[in-house]
Formats: sequence, C-alpha cells, structure tokens
Amino acid sequence: MGTRPGLDPRPDLDPSADLGLDRRTVREEVVVVLMLSLLASAVYAIIDLLTAPIAGVYVAAADQSALLATQIAHFVFGLAPVFLVLHLLRRSREGARGIGLDADRPAQDLGRGALLFAIVGTLGVGVYLLSVQLGANRFVVPVPPLHHWWTVPALVLNAVEAALKEEVIVVAYLVTRLRQLGWSDRRSVAVSGVLRGAYHLYQGFGGFTGNLGMGLLFAWMFTRTRRAWPFVVAHVLLDVGAGAGYLLFRKHLPGF
Repeated sequence: MGTRPGLDPRPDLDPSADLGLDRRTVREEVVVVLMLSLLASAVYAIIDLLTAPIAGVYVAAADQSALLATQIAHFVFGLAPVFLVLHLLRRSREGARGIGLDADRPAQDLGRGALLFAIVGTLGVGVYLLSVQLGANRFVVPVPPLHHWWTVPALVLNAVEAALKEEVIVVAYLVTRLRQLGWSDRRSVAVSGVLRGAYHLYQGFGGFTGNLGMGLLFAWMFTRTRRAWPFVVAHVLLDVGAGAGYLLFRKHLPGF
C-alpha cells in the first residue's frame, strides 16, 4: 500500500514484517485472544437478542454492582485481555508500537480523539433515540448504580476499561494481525466492524447498527494512520458523555 501524504508510513509496522511465527500460530493466538475477550460477549449478545424481548426492556451497559470494591476489581480484571495482548506483542518483539500504542504524539492523539467523539457522538445519539422509538433497541442504562459518591468515578473506570479493551483488541490488535496473515484492509476492517456490532447486540438492532458504523470507521482510519490512541480517547469520551447525559437528563429520556 502506498504512502499517503501527511501520514507516517511507519515502516516498523509493516504487516508483512517477520514475527518469527508461522501462520497457524498467529491464527491460534488471535482466536485465543478473542475468546478471552470480546468474542464471548458477541456470542452471548446474539443469544440474548434471540431469546429475550427488545421493546420496552432495560439493559445495563455498565457494571451494576453496588460495591466500590467490586467495581474496582471489575476494572482491573477486565483489562486482563489487554495485558495479554501487550505481553504477546513484547514476546514477538513488536511492542506497543507494533499496534500504534506508543505515546509519542499525545496532543495529536487527543485532538483526533476529541474530533471523533464529536462526530460519532452526535450520530450515535440519533441512532439510539430513533431505534428506541421504533422498538428496535432496549433502553440502555450507561452508568453504574446511582446515589453513591463513587458513581461518577466508577463511570470513568468503566469507560476506560471498555475503551482500552475494545480499541486495543478489536481495532489495533485484530486489524494488525489479520493484515499480517495476508488479509486485505477491506476484509480486516469488515471483520473488526462486524465483531464490534455483534457484541453490542444485547442492546438491540440500534446498538448493532451504530457500533457497526463506528467500528468500520475506526478500523478503516487505523489502516490509514496506524494510531490507536485517538480511538481510545474518543471511546472514553463517548462513554463518559453518555453517562453524564443520562445522569443529567434521564427523566426526559424515552422510557425513563
């Protein structure tokens, strides 16, 4: 793929780079990482969609434990698949830089993340409200239990965990590994987007559609920029923004 003007070609991230691993080992690694992270969530979400009603149903998108200790434990252990990915990257001598997680451009990453948040957030709210009105989506509760002093801090922890897990694994890691296996950008982007949409099916078809679009956009942008942090930043802002909006306007939202 040719170098695009204004983008860092990052030769060290060349998908054809020799990892010292055969294709079977790489494929097995990808399957194990996905099974220990978000593939299981996708399967359970599909089962839930097929066996439970959608219209008028409430579903939580954040940990609903009423204990702060449990919230913290959920955050720590929820990041285990991310630590696994970073460990595997170090063993293959790629390091965090191998999936665009080096922190050498913080201002640029923050700016791009904020821009993505504004674009995706605006469209996402519209998709959610429309799908709820049509009965194609469940009412999503995006915050931990209310009326605790730690509700907002726990919301932020939930957002950070989800952002790191999803953007590191489903975008940066998965797209990189698929390209190393010889997949085209188009196929890699499609798989990443469909997987993201699938594990949001517990919300309904609106959650699937909105996250499919978001996943395709993020994965496509990753193939062009090879930077993962803007997507992490955007995801954190999206989840915190959704939680803050719920806390402020929940009495005016449909179904609440």
